[in-house]
Amino acid sequence: MHIEFLLEEPSCAEALKLLVPKIIGKQVSFATRVFQGKTDFLNSLPARLRGYSRWLPRDWRIVVLVDCDRDDCRVLKAKLEKTALDAGLATRTNPRRTGGLQVLNRIAVEELEAWFFGDIEAIATSYPRIPRSLADKRGFRDPDAISGGTWEALERILKHAGYYAAGMPKIEVARFIGRHLLPNRNRSASFKTFCRGLRELVR
Repeated sequence: MHIEFLLEEPSCAEALKLLVPKIIGKQVSFATRVFQGKTDFLNSLPARLRGYSRWLPRDWRIVVLVDCDRDDCRVLKAKLEKTALDAGLATRTNPRRTGGLQVLNRIAVEELEAWFFGDIEAIATSYPRIPRSLADKRGFRDPDAISGGTWEALERILKHAGYYAAGMPKIEVARFIGRHLLPNRNRSASFKTFCRGLRELVR
């Protein structure tokens, strides 16, 4: 089996390159296709999925992953499902009777960095001046409910600890933290949903 990941930014690609083998093992090949931000992602997705629908092999799957940001999660998910359906591809909510699931739509709530906050141990291992007790602090116990933006929160915490005074390089941070993320200890509900969907996809 082969999986094509359609992503809105390079930092997500870097994290997934390290995370996917931990979630589903190394027996499945995969590639990441990165767009130029969320707007380009959503605008380009219909044509990209129509293109896949013309030639997608039976043992290929597509995973669409986008940040929720401040969008309504249900509205965004419905839009992704409709885009796949309009392209003639089967999703979890619109499966085919034969051939099964082709497209898995998943949303990071509210951003990829919430998945990092779901594993404070991985952040602290990557950046030793970050205290592991951060996981117990009010405002960080539920990584998907961090207010004010998880990207901004992570940058603020790293700067406070003496890292990246000139600004947080998202790709580098995703690579560093991604090395230490362990799926089974992550507390982010949206990350757990992503993992479940991915495991179901390869089964």
